[in-house]
Amino acid sequence: MSGSAIHDLETLRDWLRFAVTRFGEAQLSFGHGTTNAYDEAAYLLLHALHLPLDQLEPFLDARLIQGERERLAQLLERRIDQRIPAAYLTHEAWLGGFRFYVDERVLIPRSFIAELIPDGLEPYVGDAGSVTTALDMGTGSGCLAILLAHAYPAADVDAVDISSDALAVAQRNVADYGLADRINLIRSDLFANLSGKSYDLVISNPPYVTALAMESLPPEHRREPELALAGGDDGLDAVRTILGEASRFLAPGGTLVVEVGHNRAATEIAFPRVPFVWLETASSADSVFLLKREELPGNP
Repeated sequence: MSGSAIHDLETLRDWLRFAVTRFGEAQLSFGHGTTNAYDEAAYLLLHALHLPLDQLEPFLDARLIQGERERLAQLLERRIDQRIPAAYLTHEAWLGGFRFYVDERVLIPRSFIAELIPDGLEPYVGDAGSVTTALDMGTGSGCLAILLAHAYPAADVDAVDISSDALAVAQRNVADYGLADRINLIRSDLFANLSGKSYDLVISNPPYVTALAMESLPPEHRREPELALAGGDDGLDAVRTILGEASRFLAPGGTLVVEVGHNRAATEIAFPRVPFVWLETASSADSVFLLKREELPGNP
């Protein structure tokens, strides 16, 4: 970004207009907390200036000092030229009203399951006090495990991931929320290291991007760990293992909740006899299924 451009952009309003224009010209991809150029530009500018994220209007005509302009220029250059998602630039992501630390060791938090905790699950699991043990399979940053711990205050929560790098990020978030005594971080390839465990509720947002879709991911998504995205040819590699083994780790009457993205049809074709319940959220009607232990394949 040229020095003259930095000099010409005087107010926050100027910078917001400039950022939205440049984001559009660069054809950036969104979906990591924002869905459009305006919202992402506003978020990045407010965060960089240490301003309240929900109060743009009062500051639009504020003139920026030289150091602030230079900082914004560097930030926008990284977003545009390197296609780094905003969450990795700010080391911050929001899910379910909770703030989480993130970096490129973990998937940026986003999950339809977050919209279902706890109210959307209550008809199936009972009130919050009825869940005393819970598992977040593929925890990544620990975001869903932390949501579980807050929604079910009587529950001990196991948070599992195959990636030790991801678990290091999750440990930071668990500590930030003071939940180290209730959330147990476990390195495991799905259920491999959970022998003897039993849970009232198991949730999972596993890798489910198909091989074909992986080939066409935009650069921003390619910044995320492939391990957290790639679900095999049909996107169901991890889902098959979860469905095949979950009954051994669920208590009688226990509940399994799994997110599969756009793979509902493939899931139903792969398991034609399984009575999936598809849970509706504000933004999806067929991305998350629920099963009781007694409905799972291989139920003893």
